[in-house]
Amino acid sequence: MEHNSTFPIKQTELDMLRDEATSYIKSIQWEQGERARNKDKDAQDESILLYLSRAKGNGTSEITSVSKTILELKKRLLPESVALPIHLNNTLYAVQEGIGLGLWIRDSYYDASGLSSLIENKLALDNNGKREYESKMHTATAFMLFSMSYKIIHDLKPKASDDLSVMKQKFAGIPEVSFLTPLKGISCSLFYYDKYLSHPEIIKSDKDVIDFTVVYFEALISEIQLRKSTLEYTETIVDRAYKLENSDFAIDGWSNTFEGSAKSVEFNTIQFEQIVGNRDAKHFARRLTERMLSYDFEAQKNPFQELGGFMPVFMGYGIPGTGKSMLIAAIATRLKEHCDNLDIPFLFHPMPDTLISTFQGGSAEKMVEWMKPLQDPTKLIFAPIDDAENNLQERTTQGVSAGVKEVIGVFLRYTEGAYAVNYGNSSIGLFTNLPEMLDKAVISRVQGRFKIDGARTEHDFLDQDHIWWRKLQDTIPEFINMNDPEGYKYLADQGLAKSMGDILNAVKKPSEERVHDTFDKVEKLHQNEDHMFYGALYKEIQKIFPFFSSRDVRNIQSAISLRLTDFDLEQDWFENPETYFKKDYDTKFNMLQELMKSNMKGLNFSDIRRQEVIRYLDNVATIADTDFKRKVDARVNQLNIETEAREQFGKES
Repeated sequence: MEHNSTFPIKQTELDMLRDEATSYIKSIQWEQGERARNKDKDAQDESILLYLSRAKGNGTSEITSVSKTILELKKRLLPESVALPIHLNNTLYAVQEGIGLGLWIRDSYYDASGLSSLIENKLALDNNGKREYESKMHTATAFMLFSMSYKIIHDLKPKASDDLSVMKQKFAGIPEVSFLTPLKGISCSLFYYDKYLSHPEIIKSDKDVIDFTVVYFEALISEIQLRKSTLEYTETIVDRAYKLENSDFAIDGWSNTFEGSAKSVEFNTIQFEQIVGNRDAKHFARRLTERMLSYDFEAQKNPFQELGGFMPVFMGYGIPGTGKSMLIAAIATRLKEHCDNLDIPFLFHPMPDTLISTFQGGSAEKMVEWMKPLQDPTKLIFAPIDDAENNLQERTTQGVSAGVKEVIGVFLRYTEGAYAVNYGNSSIGLFTNLPEMLDKAVISRVQGRFKIDGARTEHDFLDQDHIWWRKLQDTIPEFINMNDPEGYKYLADQGLAKSMGDILNAVKKPSEERVHDTFDKVEKLHQNEDHMFYGALYKEIQKIFPFFSSRDVRNIQSAISLRLTDFDLEQDWFENPETYFKKDYDTKFNMLQELMKSNMKGLNFSDIRRQEVIRYLDNVATIADTDFKRKVDARVNQLNIETEAREQFGKES
């Protein structure tokens, strides 16, 4: 999102609001609304909601003190401790800082929206003026509470437990949220926060205080998000960002990156050289990592996106046992090593196996939760989906669960359409043995694809064995009593290709029979160098594969664009990051353009176009055929078994 302006939040200005923030922690007054008081009257007595609603049985307002409650928690949980224990101290400090920041946002909105002058002339306002005053008051309160909660979560989330699900189950929601005035907004939210803290079932340890605080203020943000569409006069909120000086904390309209903050998953480190064969896949993986690393954190965009060389969604497919999981680990390893070297935050974010839920709507919710972090512009994110056919299976197949349909719906929404935000810092990789089982709409989102075909040559198989027996040779050298090959150095073929051209040079004609025949047919009518050749070819292909569409043509176009950016980044750039990676966006873009131009000197558009079209159509045909072939093979196998069984039976009887 482009902003007209980013405003600094100065620490000195926050310090001036500290006393006001502290006063709210020491004591607030809140009178519960009728609805909140009557909530859940019929429920069992141990209900937390009932406890909240009985918070003070009569209609008078009650004074609560968060700081006093936290001191009482210390006595209950850690009676021996003299000082305030660290978790309680962290929480109290974070809540105070959060309130201070919320108050700063309140004042800033007052001035920016013209609410300050309405307050000054409050007595002289006509009906329209009064309506505007109230409306702006509601918006100021909502944005203040949003910012306050956001800051508290920002400060406490890293200290909280990774898994908050138990705490979320104990939490019964916030009975009411007030937007009437900032004072009422803070009083109401702290009142229920305090009631929960005092409830003996919620807090069992000092760590629970941090966990609960995160859960509570996340819930408050969700409540605000649900109601923000009813707010008016929000222009001065959405058209600017606020950044806290000397900190990575920023408020950017209503956007909430924590809704998707995720921690990196552990993985085994694997180097590309340890993977045998798979030249296409290794080449692709290396290009992907170089492109992701070019992302510019300041500008929040990637120069490769402008050059047409970035793939937010790609697919690797091949028969079982050819190294998909190793490849995922190798991409993650390479990205992590470079990120550590360049001081860039990296998130390895594989799709969990437990995504499909038996509850209606549960899978969609989990999928949104998984996809949300991909919109965080502050880190590089690699999100592999292994065995993608399990969660993204063709929706029209018989017996596909509702959960799969929900997951696909979310995937499509977040990869193209109104929700799709791609800064050029994250990439989703689908890995599958059965691409023909993937949903057609999902496949059409794939902008880069490659085969994972494992060992393919004598040297590949030689190297695969060598990787295995050299471990024995290291431990018992004299045991391996065999001769080495002549004229080949082990692993020499397992390095990375210079360019896609090296890999595809051999391809002159499609390997799939029907595509091959169509090619021949069209070649009789048009020259390869004529644009019309491809117009006619696509039309003919559509007759054989009715699902071939404009989307496929766009995918071919992006594959050709990728070839134009198929060049190595200079080795020196990795060794001295300031020469490229640390430069500003425009400089990086210009450097890449120069590289691209010098790389294109040796390229020929019609050759590249031909290679990529053949590669894509072969791939389409293979996917379409495999499904049919598999059914035929299974049937043939069944018939063979029956024939054999009859013969055996005949011999025995």
